[in-house]
Parts: sequence; structure tokens; C-alpha cells
Amino acid sequence: MPTPDPVRGTVNENVPGGQPVGDKVWNVLLVGVGGQGVVLASDILAAAALEAGWDVKKSEIHGMSQRGGSVFSHVRFGPIVHSPTIPRGEVDVLASLERIEALRWSGWAHPGAAVCYVDHEIHPQGVRAYNPGVDDEIARLFGTTIRFEDHALKSRISAKVKNTALLGAISLLVPIPQQAFLAALAGHVPARTEEANATAFAIGREIGSSALAEATEMAEMAGRPAPEQEPTHVE
Repeated sequence: MPTPDPVRGTVNENVPGGQPVGDKVWNVLLVGVGGQGVVLASDILAAAALEAGWDVKKSEIHGMSQRGGSVFSHVRFGPIVHSPTIPRGEVDVLASLERIEALRWSGWAHPGAAVCYVDHEIHPQGVRAYNPGVDDEIARLFGTTIRFEDHALKSRISAKVKNTALLGAISLLVPIPQQAFLAALAGHVPARTEEANATAFAIGREIGSSALAEATEMAEMAGRPAPEQEPTHVE
């Protein structure tokens, strides 16, 4: 039986990416469009990683946020992290609040990386719709895909907490205990929104778990390796 790491509360066994928890620097890239809450989500993720005992570095670009431009944030955590910037081709988890942004940033991920994204579309001026087949292309490019159907998501939570739902899915893919995420949420979300954000986080985990279970079942039927999921946590 693996021995728990007493500092970080995680089991020191192989996790997604093929490296032991104790040796790996994890790279999560969060992307979207101005006003979607990318920066807040990255703040919460960084705080959760810190709560779990990891060294954390974070960088972000949001200068275009007031004009509806792309926003992205790098979050890196591990035993020792020297740089806040993720090298191209080394993203472990890409999380996007907009469909085409997930495709646009796919080149930053390594082969076999995971993607979590909302299939919401924000069209540039003069563009009415994207080409069909974007979702299929995203699924082809990643080893693990968690897709949030925007229409279904809107029926369950406010658009203001979609970023928190995405964090729920991310929590299934990284070595950070759920309680660390919940503590980070409580410390960062606006006053009187704690319950709505906690609900969105739980829904994100539910949707993510269903997607991973379905992918595992399909992989087993096809004789392929199942998608990699979160390491076991000591809560």
C-alpha cells in the first residue's frame, strides 16, 4: 500500500503524466475571454495548491479583458517551481471557458494531456458561427476530455460561477485534495456567493466524474487504456 505524504496529504504513487507526485511540477493553463472569471479561477487553483503544501507559481495576461479579448493564466505547482511560465508543449491540464479558446491553446499541451472546457461560444465581430467539428477536433488532440454542455450548465448554475464548475472538474485531474479547493473557494469568492460557488464546484465534479467514467467504459470496450484520473487523496 502506498505511503501517504505527510506534508501534502497525497499518496506518493504514479499519477497522470507518468511521474510520482513527489517529483512532478504540474502545469495547468486556464483560458477564456475577458469577463468570464479566468483570473479568479486561477487565483483559487493557486491557493488550493498552496493549501495542499505545494510550491506554487502563477502568471497571467488579462490586458484585453475589458475588450472581450483572450485571457489566460499559468498555474504551476510541485515540490519546487522555478518559473511561473509553462513551457509550450508541457501543459498537463488545459481548462477553457470558451470552446474555440480550448482549440486555440491546444498546442501548449503535451500528448495525453487533459482538457476541461465549456462549449460556450463567443464570436468575434463579423463571425456568426464557428466551423462544425470543433468538439471532435478537441477530443482528438487530448488524451482526456471533459466537456461541459453550456445549455445544460445554464439550467443548473448561474453563468457567473461557470469558472467554479470548471475548477470542480480540474480537481479530479490534479493532486490537490478536495478540501483544499473548498478552503480556497471560501477565501476567494465574493461575500454571499459561497453557497452558489460550492454548488457549482460540486456540479463540476459530478459532470467531470461522469465524463471520465464514460471515457473509461468506452476505452475498455475498445481495448484502449482508460483515461488517467486524480491520484488517491488522504482527506
